[in-house]
Amino acid sequence: MKNKALIVGGGMVGAACAVKLAKQGCEVTLIETSPIDAEQILQSEQVDIRVSAINRFSELLLEELGAMSSLKSARNAQYRQLEAYEDKPGQLIFDCDEVNSTHLGHIIENNLIQAALWRQFAELKIQVKSPQGQPISLTQDDEGVTLLYQQDEFNADLLIAADGGRSQIRQLARIGVTGWQYDQHCMGILIKLDAPQQHKTWQQFTPNGPIAFLPMQYPYANLIWYDEGSKLKQLSGLSHATLKQKIIETFFELPGDFDVEQVAVFPLARQHANQYVANRVVLVGDAAHTINPLAGQGVNLGFKDVAALSDVLNNADDIGSLSLLRKYEKKRRTDNLLMMSMMDACYFGFSNSVGPLKALRNIALNVANKAGPLKREVLKHAMGGIS
Repeated sequence: MKNKALIVGGGMVGAACAVKLAKQGCEVTLIETSPIDAEQILQSEQVDIRVSAINRFSELLLEELGAMSSLKSARNAQYRQLEAYEDKPGQLIFDCDEVNSTHLGHIIENNLIQAALWRQFAELKIQVKSPQGQPISLTQDDEGVTLLYQQDEFNADLLIAADGGRSQIRQLARIGVTGWQYDQHCMGILIKLDAPQQHKTWQQFTPNGPIAFLPMQYPYANLIWYDEGSKLKQLSGLSHATLKQKIIETFFELPGDFDVEQVAVFPLARQHANQYVANRVVLVGDAAHTINPLAGQGVNLGFKDVAALSDVLNNADDIGSLSLLRKYEKKRRTDNLLMMSMMDACYFGFSNSVGPLKALRNIALNVANKAGPLKREVLKHAMGGIS
């Protein structure tokens, strides 16, 4: 008899989990209150302001899941260099040539990644359900798990929560979290560039917070701007022409002229579940960990969750076995906590103008750029352990 997996949340991580487990022979049901039309999204010329920096590990996973071919024929942009600096460009540059790779990763729109994964659902017989309202109750025993909605009941051997940072499944499973809101917000700005295809993504640290440039497929790019929430909300309310002037004053390394297309502001939070497992419930992606988006590692960590979970469940007699799920938790919780701590250290270490700290930061960046083998190891880690 097939193991039954119930996944709540059909975003990038939830969809990847559904495809992966279905390929391993599980009977998969995915609950998504806002189902998408994958073909319509993949063929649309409408550009999504939400993008992810997909590293090489995630790229290989998407390839394995059959999604990468769709993404390569849609919009995507390889990046070959990653630069970080404070005072001037060139302080720390990672280049794909340093690890004998053709690229470091891809910048891809989130809705395209989601759609490319959803495109696999029909062939794999993944059922998509959209119950009305919120889940009411969750019961678990040695035989399975039952998730109840007002008019629907779902039974499975394992319930996977992929329903985001405000996970209702996590709450029903009585799994607590620790974390905080950062003082800053983040503004994403989609621009249309009058410049050739760009292959370098860069990040500059400023006292008010980082700013970053993410090259999308020509002629688009995404700008990331950290600052106080009130300031960013005020900026987002400006006309696109006025906002463009503010961008020119702040982003010194843009490769050409541009037009502002879309703007979005969102708060920043850091959150980590106290545990990833509760009987036959397991957390993946943002339901387990919400990370500062400083280095664009959020969805990459989620895809690593998917790979680790599917690895421990492969060929299992009972995918809801607590001992198996504990192996997944042990494998992923420490790694996620390490990445979260590293991002916090960068965030708090650079978001100030204290003189001695500023001098030390610039020394550290310059030394790191010349670190040779250590620099290559850091780069391989940023690529997801793949080169």
